Amino acid sequence: MSEDALPLPVPSAELRTRLATRRSTPAQALAAPGPSADQIADILRIGARTPDHGKLFPWRFVVLGPKTRADIAARLEPMAERRPDPKKARAVLAKLVNPPVTILVISTPTLGHKVPVWEQELSAGAVCMNLSHAANALGFATNWITDWYAYEAPEMFGVGEGEKIAGFIHIGAAAEPPLERPRPDMTERVTTLP
Repeated sequence: MSEDALPLPVPSAELRTRLATRRSTPAQALAAPGPSADQIADILRIGARTPDHGKLFPWRFVVLGPKTRADIAARLEPMAERRPDPKKARAVLAKLVNPPVTILVISTPTLGHKVPVWEQELSAGAVCMNLSHAANALGFATNWITDWYAYEAPEMFGVGEGEKIAGFIHIGAAAEPPLERPRPDMTERVTTLP
């Protein structure tokens, strides 16, 4: 091989299989054990290796412990009662309190920067997916959700002005196998141009 020749791509069957079979586990079906403190640090480190035009790191993480989540859920109960379907709104709170570990991803765009806010928000979404993949690589099941309280009570989670909740990444062991869901017909979703 000459010095100028580029190495050929090396496929990873394990990564391909993991991505091809990835499935979210319902947050209510996540059980102990959850990741240890060292594993959480590893998940966060891997999650932060995401596309980030401008190297702005337009996101931050909050690891929500079980006590904090239970306290917030209790404070959200009165708001759930005022929603159009209070029973469903209360049931959704179980998604917040049940999983062993939750990592909150907050989008923190830099306003007025040459990198558009939209691209910065996309980076926060990519972080959410990376966190899920990192936790899956350690053998854990995950669920990335927001739910009504992400939009109606972000201040309860320490979200500041100009910030948004990109997602709650719930992590634990799958108490039951996740169900498959319909997938898109790629012929309807892909356009190939010459």
